[in-house]
Amino acid sequence: MICFVVLCALSIVQSAAFDERQPNIIYILSDDLGHADVGFTGGRIKTPNLDKLAKEGVILKQHYVQPICSPTRSALMSGRYPIHTGFQHSVIHPGEPWGLHLDETIIPQVLKEYNYSTHAVGKWHLGMHTWSYTPAHRGFDDFFGYYLGSQDYNTHIRGGGYDLRDDYWTKKGKFVDDVRYDLKGQYSTELYTQRMVDLISDKKAQKNPFFIYMAYQNVHAPHMVPQRYIDQYSTHIKDGQEKTFAAMVSAMDEGIGNITAALEAAGLADNTVIVFSSDNGANVGCVSHVTASNYPYRGGKRSIYEGGIRSPSFVWAGSRLAPATSNALIHVTDWLPTFWGLASLQGKLKPNNPIKTKSLDGVNQWQTISENKASERTEILLNIDPYPLSNGHQLPNYGIRWKEWKLILGSGGPPNGWYPAPRLNDLETADRTCHKPIAGLVELYNIELDPYERRNVSDRYPHLVKKLTHKLMAYNKTAVPPGNTKHDPASSPKNFNHTWMPWMGDGEEVGENLRKNLWEMEEYNWVQMEVEELPDPCYQVVNNDVDL
Repeated sequence: MICFVVLCALSIVQSAAFDERQPNIIYILSDDLGHADVGFTGGRIKTPNLDKLAKEGVILKQHYVQPICSPTRSALMSGRYPIHTGFQHSVIHPGEPWGLHLDETIIPQVLKEYNYSTHAVGKWHLGMHTWSYTPAHRGFDDFFGYYLGSQDYNTHIRGGGYDLRDDYWTKKGKFVDDVRYDLKGQYSTELYTQRMVDLISDKKAQKNPFFIYMAYQNVHAPHMVPQRYIDQYSTHIKDGQEKTFAAMVSAMDEGIGNITAALEAAGLADNTVIVFSSDNGANVGCVSHVTASNYPYRGGKRSIYEGGIRSPSFVWAGSRLAPATSNALIHVTDWLPTFWGLASLQGKLKPNNPIKTKSLDGVNQWQTISENKASERTEILLNIDPYPLSNGHQLPNYGIRWKEWKLILGSGGPPNGWYPAPRLNDLETADRTCHKPIAGLVELYNIELDPYERRNVSDRYPHLVKKLTHKLMAYNKTAVPPGNTKHDPASSPKNFNHTWMPWMGDGEEVGENLRKNLWEMEEYNWVQMEVEELPDPCYQVVNNDVDL
């Protein structure tokens, strides 16, 4: 039985007010961007606009996301761990009839109760089998982008179906899904940036605050970018694939510069909060040609090593935030309660209607970000997934971060090595070796002393292994089954003029023949079985320092 709680703004926020005005909020989410793919982390690609915002704002050194796309987006929107929404295993593939369940209250629904206008641009990837799962039916006033997880940047086609649309509600309350066939051939990043600029320009005369969720397609495969961005790298990058990837980052960075310029031109910059993040680490692995990088962090997309889940992130709020670097533990689930706090002026404003949400896993981090005060968060559930993942872990995948410690049970990857960044200058030499360490079933790291996860100290601290395993067991008891389903042939774009469209009616049940039998549900007891084999704490550790 699912229990609901009514959360009043006063009960979830305890930090100082941002201002007497409700701030505009923009969340910019990049796709598959690695730690070393931006300048403000010391990365190899020049990103002047992102770097400027990061330098003027608060850089989040320990901002964690999920290891893959849909799970991060579900956690962001709901404020809840993927084990609580059914997104702990893999992503929504085209034609699969599932999504972020409709009984989850998401960010735009919360903010609308505080009179925000709400807009989504770019990638959705949280369900589209019925109209009710699409963004304009989930609290967004309008949506310009694509429902699926990836597509061609120019043709906007995936699997034989077109997917670029303008969804909105008329003044008379009629929903319109305008499939933009006329934009075929135009680069998606530039289209999304221009929509952002137009939205911001229109807000100049609006009294109410706004929330915009900007989910760029860059730098997810397929790697494509107009030639003018590639030309910027013609003199110092010789390799064509590396040029293309760097140019894709530059195209996004240019777009973000245009967005901030639009805020300045509209006179809205002084009352706007911008959060930037990636949905997971760079897509690296033991391949012959690496173009992205999480180095020096270990692993990448699909893994729960730091390279897969520690995102390049910052918060910018103009003169309202002093430039700083925060080492606080922050998780993507924290943004819903943080934005809730900002919208309510930290509890001073009441919502128009009581807001019902399931129990949140996120916490309001505004006081931590703005005043460098201690965070409520001391632990992060990285994931609990007992099922094999295509191109990923083949053993159970369990992970938790508690204070400085991180425990992985089963398999943290692949990828599980350290993948040096491509050289951007042919005169440079770099170790291009793909390291493939042998991972054990139990891995314990002191992330403060060993952020690159090179020394497994599980044998030295059995009491910590057992303590964190019991924490994982407690989380495991609260997990719901994964929501994954099989592909539904009825979803074929051929049935809808070669266009991806919702193919099921609202309220229509998914047939048993489409439910995916990942394994038997008792596999969730894997942690329970393993903990009995762990050693008892037979000695007291006097010094917690670890030799590295």
